[in-house]
Amino acid sequence: MSGATIAERVAELQTAVRAAAVAAGRAPDDVRIVAASKTWPASALREAWAAGIRDFGENYAAEMLEKMAALADLPGITWHFIGRVQRGNAKAIVRADVVHGVGSRSQAEALAKARRAAGGPPLPILLQVNVADEDTKNGFGVDDVAAAARDIAALPELEIRGLMAMPDVDDAALPAAFARVRRLRDEVGPAWPMLSMGMSGDFDVAIAAGATHVRIGTRLFGTRPMTPAPEEPT
Repeated sequence: MSGATIAERVAELQTAVRAAAVAAGRAPDDVRIVAASKTWPASALREAWAAGIRDFGENYAAEMLEKMAALADLPGITWHFIGRVQRGNAKAIVRADVVHGVGSRSQAEALAKARRAAGGPPLPILLQVNVADEDTKNGFGVDDVAAAARDIAALPELEIRGLMAMPDVDDAALPAAFARVRRLRDEVGPAWPMLSMGMSGDFDVAIAAGATHVRIGTRLFGTRPMTPAPEEPT
């Protein structure tokens, strides 16, 4: 698919995601594709939208706001912030429809403060799980998620909708890692509807484990353009 158009990539990906859902005994519509679109121009996102993609995930708050403005004419578009939350970019991040990867209480508090200032209904968020408990990774350790969820649920400006994970493990360990996140969601928040995990190389494994949202970049858009990322305030 190296020379394929975005529309052709979307069709191929949708077929693969539906097949993975059916193979896992799930309804094809149970899984949504979040196009991981950082550094791609708004024109590429417009092509993906025309081919049927409605969910777009951005890593940089400033870039997300630019694309939101450029694509404001597209009905049904949903913006997911999938980058790291920082105090300096919280004011922009709360413009997203969903924030993936809230990985600390301080991040949640920054978003709550920004949402309070901006007004509006509670902001849907996902708590990021640091499956391997790596010191350098964003996210709550598996054993810390329940307590963090209780604390963050007390912030009226936020609404926890589920969990997000990017397990940094060997391929052979991925099924168990994804399944652990699924069990954790079922234990801590059985009513939470979202489980964001799986990317271009492992979305089928994530879907088999129960993922409801898969974040796909390369397989949808191709090789990422080498453009500098916008600066983010810290």
